[in-house]
Amino acid sequence: MRVFPLKVVLFPGTPLPLHVFEPRYRQLLADCLQGDQRFGITPAPRPGPGAVGCIAHIRATHALPDGRFNIVVLGEQRFTVLALLDSNTPYLIASVERFEDLPGTDPEPGERAELVRLADRYREAMALLTDTASDRPAWDEDPAAFTFQVSALLEAPLEVKERLLALRSTRERTRALIQLVPALLRNVTERAQVHVRARGNGAGGSSPDIVSGE
Repeated sequence: MRVFPLKVVLFPGTPLPLHVFEPRYRQLLADCLQGDQRFGITPAPRPGPGAVGCIAHIRATHALPDGRFNIVVLGEQRFTVLALLDSNTPYLIASVERFEDLPGTDPEPGERAELVRLADRYREAMALLTDTASDRPAWDEDPAAFTFQVSALLEAPLEVKERLLALRSTRERTRALIQLVPALLRNVTERAQVHVRARGNGAGGSSPDIVSGE
């Protein structure tokens, strides 16, 4: 598999916009577009055996006049790197093994409900912070897909997202997110409060209260 190391974590079922400017990755993109339009993204800069990544399916491309590209990819299956292969390409080629969450690891209904509550609060605060529409698509009914949606949404350190990607238990990922989201929610809520107040300066009226809902 063609591999694109990036300081970002792509999750299954979630979109990711990318700006491709390095010549070697422009070549990777060109080669993908002539084939099945897929490549692997890993957060590890030099992914050795055991490194975790996610398959990226190219869904949209926009070529710029100077040879750079803006693209949008959609995450598919996760994989672990088995070995890097010798090749004549300027980019990495790896042997990989795809994996899914283990069967029988769905969270308890109450755990999903708690994560929905936290994720809704987080998404609302992010909408205020970024001045984006508050309406959002419904959370996926599939337990694993839902946890990937939440994981992709969060402003969390790279290594934290990498650990979430690597977990093979939906229940463990749900519980990890329930532990993780409250602290991130406090941070986003505080920033959103400052942003809303700053936006209202000189405009009159009062700013809405933002409650973290922890």
